[in-house]
Amino acid sequence: MADLAILNAKVWTVNRGQPTAEAVAARGQRIIAMGSDAEVRKVIGRRTRVVDAGGRLVLPGFNDAHVHLLGGGFSLTGLDLRNAANEDEFVELLRDHVAGLPKGEWVTGGRWDHEAWPGRKRPTRWLIDPVTPENPVLLRRLDGHIAVANSLALKLAGVTRHTADPPGGVLKRDPDTGEPTGILIDGALALVGKQVAEPTPAQRLRAARAAVEHAAALGVTSVHPIGSAEELRACERLRDEGHLTTRVYAVLHDASAAAGRVLNDPLLRTGAVKMFVDGSLGARSALLFEPYDDDPSTSGLFIHPDEEGLYRATAEAHEAGLQIAMHAIGDRATHLALNALGHAIELNGRRDARHRVEHAQVCRPEDRERFGRLGVIASIQPSHCTDDMRWIERRLGERSRYAYPFRSLLDAGARVAIGTDWPVEPLDPLLTIHAAVTRQFAEGGPPGGWHPEERVTVAEAVEAYTVGSSNAEFQEHQKGAIEVGKLADMAVLSQDLFAIPPGEILNTKVEMTILGGRCIYERTDKAPGV
Repeated sequence: MADLAILNAKVWTVNRGQPTAEAVAARGQRIIAMGSDAEVRKVIGRRTRVVDAGGRLVLPGFNDAHVHLLGGGFSLTGLDLRNAANEDEFVELLRDHVAGLPKGEWVTGGRWDHEAWPGRKRPTRWLIDPVTPENPVLLRRLDGHIAVANSLALKLAGVTRHTADPPGGVLKRDPDTGEPTGILIDGALALVGKQVAEPTPAQRLRAARAAVEHAAALGVTSVHPIGSAEELRACERLRDEGHLTTRVYAVLHDASAAAGRVLNDPLLRTGAVKMFVDGSLGARSALLFEPYDDDPSTSGLFIHPDEEGLYRATAEAHEAGLQIAMHAIGDRATHLALNALGHAIELNGRRDARHRVEHAQVCRPEDRERFGRLGVIASIQPSHCTDDMRWIERRLGERSRYAYPFRSLLDAGARVAIGTDWPVEPLDPLLTIHAAVTRQFAEGGPPGGWHPEERVTVAEAVEAYTVGSSNAEFQEHQKGAIEVGKLADMAVLSQDLFAIPPGEILNTKVEMTILGGRCIYERTDKAPGV
């Protein structure tokens, strides 16, 4: 008999052989029955927990293909400047935060976005020095590729006007004096970041626990966190303590660590390495074929010293049996990533490597079809689009029509996985689906969506968020769809996403989250029936 049965539901299975059902049941961690209420009632016993869904939508649990799990956990309690609407609010929030800190303690976090401010000027050390005279500061922009440091932090790091730009990074300087402004781009972040004390194991564990609890409340049952070996150990400890309520497929920055730490259990797996080609559009460090429209002095940053180095590192990781998750945002970066991945496959075989291009935010038409031909997965984050479309046309001009080509990638035969890049964007799958389907701001507009030809359907977004992301971690036979024999990872939603106007998606709530047949979250203020 079943341990759990959900009746009177609209079950959207993401299984094309049986796309919908009325009920589903699980025993242990696996689905054992699916179909009509009458069919599923046959496996209901005295000890079965029976949930009447009241006609609500049941989906496979969401699988976020790109998160920074511990960074997200730390962001839940740290300094968050994302909602600062201007420089004054930025400074005020920082002042209030520093007021409660002891002298000398580092101020980190941030997630500020100067593109949302009226003047769109990046903050400088001179802006924040007056409110942080005794605390070193390193605050990252929301994309993680720019940070601002105050004068005390630069002093502690030994950064002066004579400090050279590091490889793959830029230390911004005052054009008149040559003095560093406090703005650090990509590789330059390490100049100051190395002075910040690493979180303790206990702090990492608390952040991991907060992150998975947050994920459960959003219907997220699997994540692909990008991180370090230390972050992986925090997830291992959380699993060992019985508190890991999100399935983790760890993507490590270090190839040797990824190859040496082979984990493969239902909750925690490894096998992928993160590599970088460029930076971000927000930092103007995304690598482009042509200069930025709003700064013709630069075409972005190539993180590797040369193309040969990129090819060599890619081939070595491929030969080691690793899946490669290649960060590439600009059109030239995406082109180079596909070149390097294609070269590695041709050189060493292993056609079903399922290498990934993370972000692929600007992709020329001639490169889109290469994803499908090479078997490379496009790992995209739709909510980046609805953040960046406020300013991207200033950056790229006519090239912006090639940005966030969700529809075009699908039509070109690419396999697509969806994620959020949390905490760069909120972990909320409903916000992400809304972005993919409407290409509009959460508050509405532009009419019809920004470049509406690149919108996808709700069904396509859900499939990429479940089966697509499971495929991207070689787990499509275990999860991602509601099918007999697969893991019973599911989310019950308050509204039917397939029946409501797209604008209503953001008003939908997660009523219940189920991981391996066990309820790990129930909404406490839910309407009667669930």
